[in-house]
Amino acid sequence: MDLELKGKTAFISGSTSGIGYAVARSFLAEGVEVYINGRTSKSVQLSVSQLLKEFPEAKVKGFEADFSDAEQVEQLIKNLPLVDILVNNVGIYESKSFFDTHDEDWYAQFEVNVMSGVRLSKQLLKPMLAKNWGRILFVSSECAVLVPTDMIAYSMTKTALLSIARGLAQLTKGSSVTVNTVLPGSTRSEGAERFLAEAAEKQNKTAAAIEEEFFTQVRTSSLLQRFASVDEVANTITYYASPLASATNGATIKVEGGSTAGIY
Repeated sequence: MDLELKGKTAFISGSTSGIGYAVARSFLAEGVEVYINGRTSKSVQLSVSQLLKEFPEAKVKGFEADFSDAEQVEQLIKNLPLVDILVNNVGIYESKSFFDTHDEDWYAQFEVNVMSGVRLSKQLLKPMLAKNWGRILFVSSECAVLVPTDMIAYSMTKTALLSIARGLAQLTKGSSVTVNTVLPGSTRSEGAERFLAEAAEKQNKTAAAIEEEFFTQVRTSSLLQRFASVDEVANTITYYASPLASATNGATIKVEGGSTAGIY
């Protein structure tokens, strides 16, 4: 299926690995000019090199910026060209008891996970409205709904994205600009791979056994009963970034394998 994305431009925050990197690959396969982002010049250069190796004719550039550093974010926004598609993907998390989570932990996660998308959207939404076409997608998490007790601060930031996206969508009324949230479930990112490997070594089990136990004992609400691949999430994001998804606006799109239950 032709998603009619050829010639569009996109910026993806936090895209040198995981879901963000998979989105970059998916966009490039559709002919999108892509701007990726990472915290260090080394990670950005490596990712650009890898993407060009896979897509030699593609247009891909990188921007170094740590979203926990206000000065770096300001510089990024100054240098970032206007794009057709913004994917607010960057995020940090910490597994910690509520009673051991200090104020600075809450602020740090809010700064990166929430304010990154706020600042980028403020920069790019008006130009999208002016040309009457654009896509903004926020990458949330099943934790926005499930709220694990060891990740309350992280979950709060991911819930906040749902409100921000819905509010911004209301600013696009009557236009061809859309703002939506994608809500992934447990995804086999590099972080998940490390978790499985470390747990397997510690418990003297296979990674497959640890994954099975995670879904039978921890994420029991999952209907998928496995980690989704980053490509499965990226495919969904790519579709909703395309002109074909023009009738979806202000929505939360679940890619969480049924873990959040309910019929909405």
